[in-house]
Amino acid sequence: MRFTRIIAGTVTAGLVGLVPVAFSSPAQATVTYPTVATAEASAPGVIYGDDITINGAVTTSTGGTVTSGSAALQVYSSKTPVWTTIQTDESAGSYVFFDVKPESNSQYKVVYSGATETNGDVHTPSESAPVTVAVQRKTVLKTKGLVVIGKIKPDFAKKKVVIKRKKGKKYVAWKKVKTNSQGAFRFKAPGSRGFKFSVTIPADTHYIGFTTLYEVY
Repeated sequence: MRFTRIIAGTVTAGLVGLVPVAFSSPAQATVTYPTVATAEASAPGVIYGDDITINGAVTTSTGGTVTSGSAALQVYSSKTPVWTTIQTDESAGSYVFFDVKPESNSQYKVVYSGATETNGDVHTPSESAPVTVAVQRKTVLKTKGLVVIGKIKPDFAKKKVVIKRKKGKKYVAWKKVKTNSQGAFRFKAPGSRGFKFSVTIPADTHYIGFTTLYEVY
């Protein structure tokens, strides 16, 4: 009996000094997700003064959804050769940038800011590959009797316009007309009905060249 009491006392004494310990589940590790931004233009080219739309999305590199962070649309043009932010979308998962008007031949890209989610997960910043949009000068023509009056804008002062007339099934060289300081020009059409001609504007650093067909009734 004495032996039993000694052991019981020893165990009791040991329990007096114990401190309760709280147990918690291990913290969940955060994850870093590389992201991919895309951009696409509604048209590969546009007439000066008209607008286009740029759209795209930000996803993880494995195709997952991204809902946080902002997307900035930037432009680099032949007239302003520095990447410049022109619009911002705060809902980065998918975006549409409307009413984009290129001032000259341009490139566009979307830059994603990156984001840290409430659970600590990180979406890394990224940017899309540039998309190119060509710009064509705008030509306006009207007639006054047999006189054809035209104007080309922008930046087409004191330059030559190539006029071809239709002969048979082909358009052949006819004349070259020089614009004035406002980019305007005029010439007299032959006195025949159904006079068909073309106007050719050459390309330069800022704008693509083009040919447009016309007919005078």
